[in-house]
Parts: sequence; structure tokens; C-alpha cells
Amino acid sequence: MLESLEKEAKELLELEQLAQETEDVQLMHEIYHHASELAHKLEEQEQALVFSDPYDDHDAFVSIHAGAGGTDSQDWALMLLRMYSRWCERKGFECEIVDISEGEEAGIKSATLEVRGENAYGWFKSEKGVHRLIRLSPFDAAHRRHTSFALVEVIPKITEEINIEILPQDIRVDTFRATGHGGQHVNKTDSAVRITHIPTGIVVTCQNERSQLQNRETAMQILKARLFERQRAELEEKKAQLKGKHVIAEWGNQIRTYVLHPNTMVKDHRTGYETSNIQAVLEGELDELVQSYLKWSIQNR
Repeated sequence: MLESLEKEAKELLELEQLAQETEDVQLMHEIYHHASELAHKLEEQEQALVFSDPYDDHDAFVSIHAGAGGTDSQDWALMLLRMYSRWCERKGFECEIVDISEGEEAGIKSATLEVRGENAYGWFKSEKGVHRLIRLSPFDAAHRRHTSFALVEVIPKITEEINIEILPQDIRVDTFRATGHGGQHVNKTDSAVRITHIPTGIVVTCQNERSQLQNRETAMQILKARLFERQRAELEEKKAQLKGKHVIAEWGNQIRTYVLHPNTMVKDHRTGYETSNIQAVLEGELDELVQSYLKWSIQNR
């Protein structure tokens, strides 16, 4: 298909040169019309390539965890939660907080979003990794510059066609009273659920619904997705080792830096893309950042 489009583009360039030499106005109009159609076809092909990975068309679970930096990092995690919620609104995605742990003074320790929409995982996979914020701390009496970190995890919501077996004896289920969200019904019943997967140590909580059964079902979905993502990561690591290239995904490997002082900037360290309009980014205008990553990932396959 791409070869066909390339051939068509070359033919249009030759026709354009002929039309200019002969000053054929009608031919120029026809060329512009075909060029517009060609651009549309190319955009469709690019979109198909961007979301060609398995599970790109799935819904997603997005988890945000405050890192080193105390209250500043917990506030930064809350800023990211707000940023992604706004981005979902802009893209027409349904976005629901299924679990949240409030910070002691401000912000959040962690939160998990369920994002539903066309290619939700395909869009959000660009956000996996450590996000770094540099700013004058509003929690420092001396108003000094602080660096905060938050980890973003993105996993596809696994549907029934994926076979992940979770044995009853491999999990421990605890119930507790929900906190934070839920209005007047919070703290009245032990509706929140915590599931621990004993073999891996993975812990999942859900406290969004009033019903303990609903929270358990959602928590099991997240656990299933995390186990599947763990399997995928182990497989990719083995492939990378066989190829002789192995990158350790450790805490220091931030994917993006957001600077509010002394200047304003957002820079993606994978693609090199940067913008000075950090306020727009924090308000959920992420499309250019994400699209630059998706194009970069295609080029680096």
C-alpha cells in the first residue's frame, strides 16, 4: 500500500511540473484534488501503523504512584491525575477513578483510572514510565526549588480472550471501608477490596463502587491485566537479551521532564520533543507529545 502511495505521489509531482510548464490551470486544479486525496490515504495508513500493536484497541488501566519527594511528589501525582482526566475529556474517553489513596498533607499517594474509548491503551501506552517535575515548592517555607517524581503504569484491560489463570489459593482478599471518593456512602460498609496475589506479591485495591462484589470484580480485572503485562514484560526482556540489548527499567529512567522554574518547558527524553507551553500540557493538551512518541516508536521498531 505504501509503495502504491509513493508511486502515486511521484506521478503527481511529474504532472505538476508539466502543468507549470504548460500553464494548464485545469490540470493544476485536478492535481491539487488528487494530492488532497493522497494526503488523506497517507494519514489513514499512518494511523493504522500507529495502532497496529496487539491490545492497542483495548481499554486501559492507568496507575499513578507518587515517588521520592514527599508532599511535593504526592501533589505532583495529583497534578498528573488531573492532567490525564482532562486529556480523556478532550479525546472523548470515559474515565473513572477505581482506586485512590490520599496524601497525608496534600495530593495523592496513588490512584488508578479505568479509561474506556477507541484505542485507549494505544494512546496511553506513551505515558508509561517516570515523570519528573521541577518547580518552586509551594510546601517549602523557604520556597526553594524541588524535584518531584511520579511513576505512571499503563496496562491494557484484559478481556476474556486472554487466558490468565488465577488460582483461588494464590490470592488473599481483604475488605475495608472505602475512603476519599463515594460521598455519603463512604465508610458505612466494608465495600472496598484489596487483593494480594501471593506468588508475585502484586497488590490491587478497588473502592469506587458501593458494592463489595463490584469492587472485587474490578480488582480481579486489574490483577489479571497486571499479571498479563508482567508476562509480556518478561517475554520482551528475554527477546532483548537474545538480541544483545537490554535496558533496565529502573526508577531513574524518567521519560519526561516538566519544568516550571526557572523557565517553563516540557521535554520528552525519548523523542526529543519539547514545548514551552507547560500550562496547556498540564491542562490535558497532550496530543502533540503523544503523537511524537507514537511516530518515534514506529521508526524505532
